[in-house]
Amino acid sequence: METFNQLFELTAIGDVTWRMMVMWVVVCGLMYLAVYKQFEPLLLVPIAFGALLANLPLEATGLVNEPVGDHPGGLFYYIQQGVHLEIFPPLIFLGVGALTDFGPLIASPRTLLLGAAAQFGVFATFMGAVAIGFTSQEAAAIGIIGGADGPTSIFLANKLAPELLAPIAVAAYSYMALVPLLQPPVMRALTTEEERKIRMRSLRQVSRLEKLIFALMVTVLVILLVPAAAALIGMLMLGNFLRECGVTERLSKAAQNDIINAVTIFLGTSVGITMTGERFLQAETLKILALGIVAFGIATAAGVLMAKTMNLFIRENKINPLIGSAGVSAVPMAARVSQVEGQRADPGNFLLMHAMGPNVAGVIGTAVAAGYFIATFAP
Repeated sequence: METFNQLFELTAIGDVTWRMMVMWVVVCGLMYLAVYKQFEPLLLVPIAFGALLANLPLEATGLVNEPVGDHPGGLFYYIQQGVHLEIFPPLIFLGVGALTDFGPLIASPRTLLLGAAAQFGVFATFMGAVAIGFTSQEAAAIGIIGGADGPTSIFLANKLAPELLAPIAVAAYSYMALVPLLQPPVMRALTTEEERKIRMRSLRQVSRLEKLIFALMVTVLVILLVPAAAALIGMLMLGNFLRECGVTERLSKAAQNDIINAVTIFLGTSVGITMTGERFLQAETLKILALGIVAFGIATAAGVLMAKTMNLFIRENKINPLIGSAGVSAVPMAARVSQVEGQRADPGNFLLMHAMGPNVAGVIGTAVAAGYFIATFAP
C-alpha cells in the first residue's frame, strides 16, 4: 500500500478538480461540433484540444510556465505570445486577403452599405452589454462578435478585455460555424417570397488594375481615418495585393495555404489554453454567449433591412434583400447562405457573387469597428 501511495503521488491525478472535469465535457461538446457536425473544424479542433490541455494539471509539465531567471518558459507560454503581441490575428488576415476576391464589391459599390449596416449589430450589442453591467472595454470586445469575424474578435479582446478572451473567441467561432442555422430564420422572417425571388443583373468584369488600386486606396484611407485598424487592414490588403498583382504567385499561395494553416493551429491552441475552468465557468461566460447570439441576429437583420430600405429608392436592378445578411464577416459562408435561401425561393436565381460584395465589405467594416473601439477605449 505504501508503494501504491508513492506511485500515486508521482502522478497528477490528485490535482484534478471538478472544474477541470466540467471543462472536459465542454471540450467533448466542441469536438463533437467540429468533427461530427463539421462546424469550423479548422479552428474548433485546435481550440478544443488547447482547452483540454488547459484543464489538466499542467503545472507539473511546465508547458505553460513563464520564464524565471535562467529557466526558459514552457512551450505554450511562447506560443501564446502570438496572441498577446497581436501577431496571429493580422497573419490570419493576410491569408484571408489572399483568398478573397474584392471584384464583386468593386463592381457593385452600393453593397458597401450592406456591409456597413451589419455593423449595427456590433454597436447595438455594445450598448446592451454596457447596460447589463460590463465595462466599456468588455462591452466593445463582446459586441464585435456580431461581426462574425474570429480573428478580429481575438484581436480586440486581447486589447481591451484579455480576461474574456476565451469565451469571446469560442462564441465568435461557434456562431460563425452556425451561420447556416442562425441566419435563415431571420432572413425569412424579414423578407417576403417575392423579395426573395428578386433576380439581380450579372456583375461587370473588374480589371486587375481596378483591384490593385482598390487595395491601395482602402489601405491608405482606412489607416488615415482609423489608425488603430492598421495591423488588420494592412495585412488584409497586402494579402489581396499579392493575389491580384500577378507576379507573386508563390507568396500568394503561401499566404493562402502554409502560413494561414500554421497560424490557425497556433491561434486555436493559444485561445484554448486560456479556457481553464476557473476562467470559463463563470456567469459572465453565459452572458457573453447570449449577447453573441443577439449581436449576430441584429447584424443579420440590419443588413437585410438596409437592402429593403435601399430598394425604396431604386427603380431598376433592385437588390435581393437576402444578400444583406452577408454583411457579416463570415467569408464566404454567409454569402453561400444567401445563395441557398435565394434558390429555395427560385431555383434559377444565382446570388452568390452578388452576396460576396457585402460579405467582403463586412470584413473591412468589422476591422474598422474594431479600430474605432481600440482608439476609443484602449488604456
